[in-house]
Amino acid sequence: MIDLYGWSDALQTDFATYAARGLLPARVTAQHRGLWRIVSPLGEAAGRLTGRFLSTAAPGDHPVVGDWLAVDVNADNGDALIHAVLPRRTLFARRAAGGTGEIQNVAANVDVAFLVAALNGDLNLRRLERYLVAARDSGAMPVVVLTKCDLLDDPARAAEPVVAIAGGAPVVTLSANTGAGVEGLAPWLRAGVTVALLGSSGAGKSTLLNALAGRALMDTGAIRESDDRGRHTTTHRELFRLPEGALMVDTPGMRELGLLAVDKALDASFEDVTALFATCRFGNCTHVSEPGCAIQGAIAEGALSVARWRAYLKLQRELDFGARKDDPVLEAANRQRWKQIHKSQRARQKQRLRNEDE
Repeated sequence: MIDLYGWSDALQTDFATYAARGLLPARVTAQHRGLWRIVSPLGEAAGRLTGRFLSTAAPGDHPVVGDWLAVDVNADNGDALIHAVLPRRTLFARRAAGGTGEIQNVAANVDVAFLVAALNGDLNLRRLERYLVAARDSGAMPVVVLTKCDLLDDPARAAEPVVAIAGGAPVVTLSANTGAGVEGLAPWLRAGVTVALLGSSGAGKSTLLNALAGRALMDTGAIRESDDRGRHTTTHRELFRLPEGALMVDTPGMRELGLLAVDKALDASFEDVTALFATCRFGNCTHVSEPGCAIQGAIAEGALSVARWRAYLKLQRELDFGARKDDPVLEAANRQRWKQIHKSQRARQKQRLRNEDE
């Protein structure tokens, strides 16, 4: 049965040491508080962590939807004990709002991330930029899915700003309600491929899932007319198998997405910005007021928008702050740097006052 959920020869090799202990492979299909629904060679079961796992594993090591596990299934009641989580190929994670809070793992072993946004008043390019960075950092391939195209006379034109900030990621425009454009997702909906639906509430993730499944798997809700924003209808993460064999993870809407990404993922999502750095006149250009700054030149010419540049700077600052928060060495170095800056400022101020007295 697990062959239908993405089990492979490579995973079988990784599982050899657990197989020698008499354990079975399983995959997490749903996650609830302290309880996981899994599928193993024996079928579906409810899984709980062993006492040893619970006492020794860090919260970030606990299973999430999409994880592969080593389990022991009780033949009497069908329940399973989770002994270990297999190494993850990819992991989509986020930090709490503002980039300062607790790290939360969302889904593991995802091949493709459908970043779902609705073509209505709640379409937010800055939010999409965040999702693109997070998806690339997870290791999954990002695909931007713009839903509700039936609400617009010219959806292709409405999608142009999204294409401009997608950093080369495919952009598919569709309507889950009418079925228009849904066939554009076919290249990524192949048997054994795991796709995650990610986006804010009201984007149409559950409606799209139901359309692809051909039946109502998840509840859906209408958006508010006042601001085009949706209400939470998905309350937990769950993995479903689609008719053609693809695997799809539906997730609750995320209005806030604190980033954990590395600079490489940020640069890949802002190639239009980072490509300009190398063409500045000075190698140490701060991109503020130096002559020959390619960034400021592009902004003046209209080739780069101020909003896009500010978005890059904001995300870069957030990543730097998160890195310092997680690394005491970096935080200590940053404190020392600012001590030196403040010391230099005080010295310049004293010198200025001396010069005025003379």
